Amino acid sequence: MKFFRILSKEFYLHLQRDNAGESMKLKGLIFIFVFTMVQWGYPGVYRTKVFAPNIKTFTVGIAGEKYSLPHIALNSHEMLEIRFDEMSHETRAFSYKLIHCNADWTQSELATTEFLEGFTHADISQSERSVNTSYLYTHYHFQLPNEELRFRVSGNYVVQIYQDNQQDKPVAQACFSVYEPKAGIEAMVRPNTDTEINGRYQQLDFVVNLSGYYVREPMNEIKVTVRQNNRFDTEVTNLSPTSLTSSKLSFTNNKALIFEGGSEFRSFDISSVYAAGRGVEEVTLKNKQFEAWLTTDKVRRGKYEFDFDVNGRFLIHHQEAFNDVDTEADYLPVHFSLDAPHPFFDGMLYLGGEMVYNLMDQNNRMNYNNQRKRYEQTILLKQGGYNYQYRFVPKGQNVASVMRTEGSYWQTRNEYTIYVYHRPWGERYDKLIGIRTVTNSGME
Repeated sequence: MKFFRILSKEFYLHLQRDNAGESMKLKGLIFIFVFTMVQWGYPGVYRTKVFAPNIKTFTVGIAGEKYSLPHIALNSHEMLEIRFDEMSHETRAFSYKLIHCNADWTQSELATTEFLEGFTHADISQSERSVNTSYLYTHYHFQLPNEELRFRVSGNYVVQIYQDNQQDKPVAQACFSVYEPKAGIEAMVRPNTDTEINGRYQQLDFVVNLSGYYVREPMNEIKVTVRQNNRFDTEVTNLSPTSLTSSKLSFTNNKALIFEGGSEFRSFDISSVYAAGRGVEEVTLKNKQFEAWLTTDKVRRGKYEFDFDVNGRFLIHHQEAFNDVDTEADYLPVHFSLDAPHPFFDGMLYLGGEMVYNLMDQNNRMNYNNQRKRYEQTILLKQGGYNYQYRFVPKGQNVASVMRTEGSYWQTRNEYTIYVYHRPWGERYDKLIGIRTVTNSGME
């Protein structure tokens, strides 16, 4: 943080100078400032993201599970699996290291030996080249914990991937959590909120049960975070319980826990290039490479419509694969489009979902085509099935809304995950003592 304060001050001082001799210095300073903010997630908050353009389909989840959130229990038999593709058949040397984080995803004060047992860095040795694909790539994967390292404590973690051991320049990083099942969490989602009844919003209520687990000052030591569909932009932190007993913290009728219902995620299937799957208008062949053109989407209006989705996730799949989908699935440029008579002058439109790590940046921002009267974007994606949304971010804000493009309904099936952290008096890190995921299926 001190570095950013110094850099910001220098940036301000340079802005006061208007002579030509300082022009190049100013441009260089702007570049360094912006690059550093992007690279390290200013102001020091970690998020799952990819920094290098040659890294694709970067995923983290529980080994053996298709749609899992990235968290495992401490000292359990569960393992996290990290996978990614490097877009070539060249031999690359990739390695990784782990960072322990506080509840707010800033780096904790713990030394590596305090949160890890074993090696602090390790090479990624498991890799296979793609087979019979138009886009050449090499698939890398590894698991945590493993024979080389184990977790000593619970909490939030970041695994950073490096190429050629350049530890000052990660090519990707993934956030995950390790928890101790100490606190019980009871939760429910209801359509009746403080703002309306059976309308556009959903209310989350929950109770944290600390029975059998000692907390000296629950109001000061317990921190709670809530995320809807694994989105960080709408996550809720710094929650105060509405009531407190000797062992229970209740979070009910809290206005901070009212979320847009949204609509069921849109979806498409590009698991085969020989037939247009769900949501695909056509698949074309250009320069010996296939491209997928999705059906042009419309802004959703009217009543709620039920549809099966996986709350923004995706699954790599190739219908014609013989042995290993991870190395036989090809990549396709996927063309998205949303009809809009006029551009949104009061904000920006982004694609949302796990395929873009639920981030909002230039890579997934929709661009308006004046001639075609629609928003467009193209993303290179691996064959499979995908969920996505169009999310609108008003000017001057960093929280997206789906009401303008997707509509919002109390019946929509959403997934809410509650994270309960504990920092005892005098401790230097946030223990993660409970996680609970609840959906509102069957709420009709």
